[in-house]
Amino acid sequence: MSEPRPTAVVAEDEALLRDALLAQLAQAWPQLDVVAACEDGAAALEALATHRPDVAFLDIRMPGLTGLDVAAAAAELSPRTQVVFVTAYDQYAIDAFDRGAVDYLLKPVAADRLAATVARLQARDAVHDARALAGLLQRLGGALPPVADAPPPLTWLTASAGRETRLILVDDVAYFRADNKYTTVVTADGEALLRTPLRELLAVLDPDTFRQVHRSTIVNLRAVAGIVRDDSGRGTVRLKSRPETLPVSAPYMALFRHM
Repeated sequence: MSEPRPTAVVAEDEALLRDALLAQLAQAWPQLDVVAACEDGAAALEALATHRPDVAFLDIRMPGLTGLDVAAAAAELSPRTQVVFVTAYDQYAIDAFDRGAVDYLLKPVAADRLAATVARLQARDAVHDARALAGLLQRLGGALPPVADAPPPLTWLTASAGRETRLILVDDVAYFRADNKYTTVVTADGEALLRTPLRELLAVLDPDTFRQVHRSTIVNLRAVAGIVRDDSGRGTVRLKSRPETLPVSAPYMALFRHM
């Protein structure tokens, strides 16, 4: 019997860079089977939980969940997955990467650098060094340099409730729920419709305050009264100002334990 092909998940929010990396991987590592090419951290998190790949190539800076967030959950979701960070920051934590159990690629990815990374991945023990990765993430956490010209986090929302247009303070939002191509904004006083997809909201919300708990739900951490985990690994969020509870899918529960 032939040996199984190695598998990988690729996460990069810029389509051109994602396609370029996929093409480069096909050249540098023809045997590699990319089981998921993800455009954001949420999709990467779920792909890790579903496929448990041998390798994950994670863009550090993505809307919502960053590559660091996804890597922090990887030890529980897929402990055998080796992590390679992809970064545009030349001097950003290079020493930390060199000391860690993971590799890194600088954008734009050079063919010789990718070849060296592939060689290291192929030679490395498949058992993931979770402690070394945890130490690396601790050093890097909160050290992400700011995005040039990035706008400040969203403060106000303009949403529709029937024929009425409401101005909603973001701090008053309990949670956001995907509604087809739009988003439902839920506050203590009721609901309104925002004509912005959930994924686009992730790029403008304060990541320290708002967290995705499900593919279709972003919750305001300040509105959370508690989180309960069931035997299946899923969770339930109780809110301070709303009677309903919110499901937390199993991959996202790993994130909450690293907060």
